[in-house]
Amino acid sequence: MAVLNEEQTMLRDMARDWARKESPVKAYRKMRDGGAAIGFDPQAFAKMAEMGWTGVIIPEAHGGSDFGYLSLGLVLEECARTLTASPLNASSLAATSAVLLGGTEAQKAAWLPGIAAGETIAALAVDEGPRHAPDRVEAVAERRGDGWTLKGSKQFVAEGDAASLLVVAAKAGDEIGLFLVPADAKGVSVSARSMVDARSHAAITLDGVLLAADARLEAGGADLLDRVLDRARAGVAAEMLGLAVQAFEDTLAYLKTRSQFGEILSRFQALQHRMANLFTEIELMRSVVEGALEAIDAGRDDVPVRVALAKATACQTLHLVSRELIQLHGGIGMTDEHDAGFYLKRARVLENQYGNGAFHRERFARLNGY
Repeated sequence: MAVLNEEQTMLRDMARDWARKESPVKAYRKMRDGGAAIGFDPQAFAKMAEMGWTGVIIPEAHGGSDFGYLSLGLVLEECARTLTASPLNASSLAATSAVLLGGTEAQKAAWLPGIAAGETIAALAVDEGPRHAPDRVEAVAERRGDGWTLKGSKQFVAEGDAASLLVVAAKAGDEIGLFLVPADAKGVSVSARSMVDARSHAAITLDGVLLAADARLEAGGADLLDRVLDRARAGVAAEMLGLAVQAFEDTLAYLKTRSQFGEILSRFQALQHRMANLFTEIELMRSVVEGALEAIDAGRDDVPVRVALAKATACQTLHLVSRELIQLHGGIGMTDEHDAGFYLKRARVLENQYGNGAFHRERFARLNGY
C-alpha cells in the first residue's frame, strides 16, 4: 500500500467527498435511464475539470498540476466507487499519456491545454476485434506527399463517441505508430455502441483520412504503444480497485443488517470467513495497483511487469468480489432496482479493457522469462 503525501491525501478526500455528494450511484442510474446521447453527464465532467482532475498528470506549463499517475489513480478509484461516468480515464490518462510520451513540444502545446481544461476529450483507439490484441493492428497509415493517409477500423473505443481527438494506432511501414486524428476529419465515421455497463464506447471507421505530416507521435520510439497501454491499464486497474472496495463495503453492510433463520447474517461463521477472504484479496489488489502507479511516477524499468501483475490481480479479485456481491445479497441482488448489478456489469467491461486476466498472466510470465 502506497504512503500518500499531504497533497495526495487531500486530493483523495476531495474526490471521495465530491463523488458521494455530487455523483452518487443514483446519478449513474438517472444517466442510464435517461437515454443520454453519450455515456456520461457533461456537467459533472465540467465540474471535475474545474477541480483540476483533468490535468493531474499534465505539466504545469500546459495547464495541468503534474501530480502524477498515483494521484490520478486515487481520483479514479473514488469516482469508480459511485460509478461516476466520465471520460477522465480515457481522455485525461490513456490518451493524454500518448501525447506526453510521444508528442513533440508543438503537439503538446496544441492538445494538452485543452485536455487539462476539460474542453478537449481525447480517446485512445487501438483494438480492432472483440479482444485486446495490440500486436494485431491492421489499420494502415501510408505516406502521401508531405502527410499521411489512414485506413482501417477500431472497435470498443472508450469515450470514442464523445471525443474530439482520437489517438489511433496504425501500421506505418514495419512498425505500429500512433496518430493524432481530429474526430471531425473527413473520412472519420463514429458509431456509438451499446455496452452492458451503459458507458460510452464507439466503433470508428477511417476511410482514407488525410493527415498532416506532424500528425504522428514519434518522440516515444518503437515501444511507444506498449508504454501508453501500460499507463492506460494501470488507470483501469485503479477504477477496478474502487469498484471492488465499494462492492465489499456494500456487501458487508447488508450482512450486518439482514436477518435469516432468526440471526443477523454477519454472525454466521461461514460468511465471516468469506468476507475475511475478500478483505485480504482487496488489500493485496491495492498493493499491486498502487505499486504499478508508483512505478510509473518513478520511471522504473519494471513498469511493464508491475502493470501486468496489477491488471491480472485486479481482474481476478474484482471478478470474485462482484460475484460474491450478487450471491450474498441473494434475490434482491439480481434485481435492476438494486445497485449490485451495476457493479457487476461495470466490472465485466473493465476486466476486458486493455487485456483480461489471462492476457496479463501470460504477459507477466513472458516478461519474467517463464
